[in-house]
Amino acid sequence: MRSSNPVFSRRGFSRDNGYAGFNTAPQAGYAQGNPYAQNPYANNPYAQQDLQQGAPPQAPATTGRMTMDDVVMRSGMTLGTVAVGAILAWALLPISATSYGLAVGSAIIAFVLAMIQSFKRTPVPALILGYAAFEGVFLGVISEMYNSQWSGAPFQAVLGTLAVSAATLLVYKAGWIRVTARYARIGMAIAIAFVLVMAVNLLLVAFGVADNGGLRSFGPLGALVGVIAILLGAFFLTLDFKQIEDGIAYGAPKNEAWLAAFGLTMTLVWIYVEMLRLVAIFSRD
Repeated sequence: MRSSNPVFSRRGFSRDNGYAGFNTAPQAGYAQGNPYAQNPYANNPYAQQDLQQGAPPQAPATTGRMTMDDVVMRSGMTLGTVAVGAILAWALLPISATSYGLAVGSAIIAFVLAMIQSFKRTPVPALILGYAAFEGVFLGVISEMYNSQWSGAPFQAVLGTLAVSAATLLVYKAGWIRVTARYARIGMAIAIAFVLVMAVNLLLVAFGVADNGGLRSFGPLGALVGVIAILLGAFFLTLDFKQIEDGIAYGAPKNEAWLAAFGLTMTLVWIYVEMLRLVAIFSRD
């Protein structure tokens, strides 16, 4: 599968059908017509690597494969770095034009670091944590700005982000959403269309064609766009969950837990920023 996150676009667990992550591991008892029944490692790139080296695939615990504990630990480190950066920025950077400039600069640096990591074939923890730190500075400044106008908005946005993430995980684990190739294609088409529309809207606002932010105004239309953006964030989370699940099932190397953490952090930042705007819209008189 090619995930929604750039970090997964080059390191997807690709398989014969072009989308990895949507087929479960072969189980015993399949019909004789199943081409994978005789070779359960046929579509597993990590197992194939082991076989080429003359050793059969082994359990993750003994071969340095990625586990859920690895993903949780790296995600905690990455999100913790974002939180520390945000808290320090909030505490040390009072609201001013200089702070806004630092926030924009931090966002640009975070974007550059994210793109560098996205085009690397292996995860670089320093790049990922650097991205998290600069992203945290950006979030800290804009959160303080929103809080100055709508008291408590950042706290409500954090709660909203946690609620969306928990609900998405619950729905995913319950099997109410099946992450299939068709699901991914439709969702990504909608996401690309959304980004393009937002880019056009930004240009119209910049050249004075659209007033008050256009589609991103602090009104009913802006609220609707915010809800769509949050739903897209939840869609990205389902792709991330599936990618992580398949990475563990198919024996991804342990260091790819950093990529999983990176992707989750990017998605959660997306949801938080959109939730912050939505809270502000509903907090207006």
